[in-house]
Amino acid sequence: MRRFLHRDLAAIVAGLVAPLAVAAALVSARAHISNTDVALVLVVVIVAVAAIGHRVAGALAALSAAAWFDFFFTRPYERFAITKSADIRTAVLLLLVGLAVSQLAARARRLKVITVTDAQYLGAIHATAARAQTATSAAQVVDQVKRQLTELLQLRDCRFEYGSLLGHPAQLRPDGSVLVGRRSWDVDQQGLPDEEIELRAFGNGRYLGRFMMRPAQGAKPPLQARLVAVTLAEQAGSALDTAGTTLED
Repeated sequence: MRRFLHRDLAAIVAGLVAPLAVAAALVSARAHISNTDVALVLVVVIVAVAAIGHRVAGALAALSAAAWFDFFFTRPYERFAITKSADIRTAVLLLLVGLAVSQLAARARRLKVITVTDAQYLGAIHATAARAQTATSAAQVVDQVKRQLTELLQLRDCRFEYGSLLGHPAQLRPDGSVLVGRRSWDVDQQGLPDEEIELRAFGNGRYLGRFMMRPAQGAKPPLQARLVAVTLAEQAGSALDTAGTTLED
């Protein structure tokens, strides 16, 4: 998480500084290049910032590019003022095009992240299925699922309880929702509740045990991750049912 925050902060700084640096570097050639060419170069800078950052960074880059285009390349120079209608149109188009391409670049980056994440989720399911085929005991499958749940749902702790249901902890449901008491908990907005959450494991419709999970502070796994967690618990339940093994914590 800290790595992502640093990257996003760097993208915001780049969005503010990169257009200034490029515009300043082009000032020496101001007499030899058209304002249209300058605007195109600045659009490239905006796309680059949006591709490594997010929408906010791309929007800041678009605003910064339009401002420094005005400052350095429209008369009167070195002032935030434009007197020619053609320069006004170019500056406005630079801003609008910059905002548009930053949205497209950020969307493409997000789709790439989603693709990579989906592949990781499928990998987790496949790894557990393969483990179930080669494990000498159901306990090995359960241990693997505990490790996967810890990473997938950002947990501090995860243990497995075999046997009767005790207490009324929060519950991760088969549809990926979370119940606290009888109330639905909005994970997307509030993150996981700061208490133990149970995830039940069934084999052939028979309750066999439950994973007891304690989330890390601020954990907010997406619905996809929660649904994968349910699938992993089902695989553990199938392994337990096949082995007929009783686990004790």
